[in-house]
Amino acid sequence: MSGRAQLMWDEAVTGYDFGRGHPMDPVRLALTMRLVEAFGLDRAPVEVVAARPAGESTLRLVHRADYLDAVRAASADPAAADATYGLGTEDDPAFRGMHEASALIAGQSVGAAEAVVRGDALHAVNFAGGLHHAMPGGAAGFCIYNDAALAIARLLELGVERVAYVDTDVHHGDGVQAAFWEDPRVLTISVHEHPRTLFPGTGWPQETGGPGAEGSAANLALPAGTGDAGWLRAFHAVVPELLGAFRPQVLVTQHGADTHIEDPLAHLGVSLDGQRAVALACHTLAHEHADGRWIALGGGGYAVVDVVPRAWTHLTAIAAGRPLAPETRVPEDWRHEVFRRTRQPAPHRMTDGVEPRWRDFAEGGYDPADRLDQAILATRRAVFPAHGLLP
Repeated sequence: MSGRAQLMWDEAVTGYDFGRGHPMDPVRLALTMRLVEAFGLDRAPVEVVAARPAGESTLRLVHRADYLDAVRAASADPAAADATYGLGTEDDPAFRGMHEASALIAGQSVGAAEAVVRGDALHAVNFAGGLHHAMPGGAAGFCIYNDAALAIARLLELGVERVAYVDTDVHHGDGVQAAFWEDPRVLTISVHEHPRTLFPGTGWPQETGGPGAEGSAANLALPAGTGDAGWLRAFHAVVPELLGAFRPQVLVTQHGADTHIEDPLAHLGVSLDGQRAVALACHTLAHEHADGRWIALGGGGYAVVDVVPRAWTHLTAIAAGRPLAPETRVPEDWRHEVFRRTRQPAPHRMTDGVEPRWRDFAEGGYDPADRLDQAILATRRAVFPAHGLLP
C-alpha cells in the first residue's frame, strides 16, 4: 500500500454557504486551505485530489429518496424549502446550489474512503467534511448531507467488514450514530459536551446501539467547562481500549474544532494544542489498530480565524507525516490574507502556548466525586462489557 496521504479539496466546496451572519462561514475552509498551501502541505508526498460529487446511488446509501428530492427542490428555489425536512430553518437556511455544494463535500469524503480501500493512500483528509448531524431523512445542525456516514457506508459497500468512527466534535455525532444504530460492523464513539447543555441533546452514555448491535455506540458526555486535562483524560480512558477490542479495518475520525475555549457556540475549554494532541493520538491509533488506514474529517468550528485554520492545518500535517511543531510561526503571507478577507488580526504561531497534560485514568486513580470521572465511568460501564472489557 502507498504511504502517501491524499488531501481532498475542490475550491467549490466554499459554495456551501448559508449566507451572511451564519456561523458556518465558508471562509474557514478557504483560510484553512491557504494555510495548508503556505506551509507547503499541498505538495508531495501529499496528493491534492478533487473527487466527483456524490451521485444519487451514493447519497442513497444513507439518505432517503424523498429527502434528496426535497434538497434538490430547495436548491433550485430556496423559497420552496420544506421545513419538515429541516430545510429553510434558522440552522439550515436554503440557498441556491445547496444540493451541488453538499454533494461535492460528500463526494470528497466518499473519495477519501475509496482511495484508502484501493490503496492509493494510507491517510486521506477532507476538512470540509464531518457534517455529522444530517439524518437519513432530514437536515440538522448546519448539515445537509452526512458525508461521514456516506464515507462509512461506501467502505462497507466496498467490502470493509469493521469500521470505527471516532467523533471529537463538541456536539454529539448523532447522525452517524443513527445511520449505523443497528449495524454491528460499525463502532461509533463520540466524545462531546453533555447533552444537558448543548445541541443536539443526545449522546447519553446509555445510548449503546440497537438490536443486534449492542455495544456498537459509545458516548462520552463531558461536563461543560472541561479543558485539555479532562478532555484528553476522557479520550484516552475510552477510545484506545474500544478500538483495541473492535479491531477496525479502517478508522474514520471527525475533528470538529468547536471544542476550543474560544468557540462561540459551545462550552468546553480545550486549546489548539489539546486538539493537536488528539489528532496525533488518532494517527497513532490508526496505525495500532487499523494498519494505518485513516480517514480524517473536519466538522464544526466557528472561531473561523483564530482556531479552525490552524487546527485543521495541524491535522493535515499529521496525516502527511510532516507534523508542525506548536511553536512554528504562521507565514506572514497568510496573516495578510486573513486580514484582507476578514479585517481581523491573525495568530502568530501554531499554538495557544500551552502544553497539554492529563492523568491517565487507569494509573491516576478514580475520583468518585469528580464529574469528569463520573462521565468516564458511566461510558465504560455502559459499553465496555459488550466488548469483553472491564469497566
